[in-house]
Amino acid sequence: MKSAVETLNPTRVRLTVEVPFEELKDSLDAAYKKINQQVTVKGFRKGKIPARVIDQRFGRGAVLEEAVNDALPKFYTEAVNEAELNPLGQPEVDITELKDGETLNFTAEVDIRPALEIPDYSGIEVEVDAVEVTDEDIEKSVEQLRERFASTSPVERAAEEGDVVTIDLEAKVDGEVLEDGIASGVSYTIGSGELLDGIDDAVKGLEAGGEATFTSELKGGSAAGREAEVTVKVTQVAARELPELDDEFAQLASEFDTLDELKADSRKRLADMKTYDQATQAQERVLEKLLELVEVPVPEKLLEDEINTRKHNLEHHQLGQMGLDLEKYLEIQGKTAEEFEAETKEAAVKGIKTQFVLDELVKVEKLNVNQEELTEHLMRRAASSGMSPDQFAQAVVEGGQVPLLVGEVARGKALAVVVEAATVKDTNGELVDLDDEDETEATEAAAEATDEPAEEKTEG
Repeated sequence: MKSAVETLNPTRVRLTVEVPFEELKDSLDAAYKKINQQVTVKGFRKGKIPARVIDQRFGRGAVLEEAVNDALPKFYTEAVNEAELNPLGQPEVDITELKDGETLNFTAEVDIRPALEIPDYSGIEVEVDAVEVTDEDIEKSVEQLRERFASTSPVERAAEEGDVVTIDLEAKVDGEVLEDGIASGVSYTIGSGELLDGIDDAVKGLEAGGEATFTSELKGGSAAGREAEVTVKVTQVAARELPELDDEFAQLASEFDTLDELKADSRKRLADMKTYDQATQAQERVLEKLLELVEVPVPEKLLEDEINTRKHNLEHHQLGQMGLDLEKYLEIQGKTAEEFEAETKEAAVKGIKTQFVLDELVKVEKLNVNQEELTEHLMRRAASSGMSPDQFAQAVVEGGQVPLLVGEVARGKALAVVVEAATVKDTNGELVDLDDEDETEATEAAAEATDEPAEEKTEG
């Protein structure tokens, strides 16, 4: 077999392959054997029909077609390996010549990973938010905890902001009560914004037994997104009572004996959260700077597939679970279809570029993923998916997704290398030291940026 490569553009090549006919012998033998098992000829036992009889009865062309279909993937793979290409997706194959007993010639056009030049990235500098926990932050945190331990007691007065009301609801669309538009005994905190728009104004001023009607757009159910006439009846008004902020509250709401100890713990937890957010911010900004340094051509077909994949996941998974369609989602977001298309394309381009650049860095820096790192990543992914580690691992193996997880970890390690080499300062001008544990956040940042590009599902 002889092959040659023609570069059509930085992300697409054409392979020209010439195969001497003798190299088709194994595929021809397999073709005769397959046809033998599928047909019957009077006077011959099944599977024992001579090749010349098959040629006479069914045509040599049918045998050649079967043999070529069997052989093409093997010769294509040999040509790809010989040229040391990294193909993306399936090739477009064209048989240019097939002469019985002489030769098989074909071409194969396929997208490839572009050759990238990773420049010196040690000069990258980024600025991130400083880790500062104020007294106001502590007070807000403790107040949220206090809210969780609030008690309620029924009162005989009109409902006010902050009260907890028990209500019955009935929703009508076009004058008809919806099958799923009736709810009884719903507990609602006035001002929480957790139910329908307009309900706060409707129930304020009502006492137990009072009712009001208002118009609101339904957020879920069979008529999600439609305007409804909603009747709300208040069956009980209860005032919320917050516990006193003292040592007794600290003992009730935590493992601490004093309010001062509770506040000190809140300060530490908030600092840890802000440190985590700072590390994530550093990785995202370093990644953006890195992508600016590298010229990355994006294959058109891969980009098209990635855009379609992102749209499909949004429409059929995320929005479907919320009872929304794309049109309603865009209305809520205040975006036009053109803005949505542009943003989706921008995110897809960034995802593909991120994967290409970080994968190249994995090669340049000779980074490997060990079993412990893969297991840790699998545990985190399982936790975020709501599955047990065993269930998630089984799904990954059965779906052939192990290489995808390995790639995520490797790209995270590559990003961590770049972050470590970069200069990161906070808004106070102080140098930020990102420790080795931030490799976890780097993996997550890299995975979020790539968002599993279509290339992962179509390569090879």
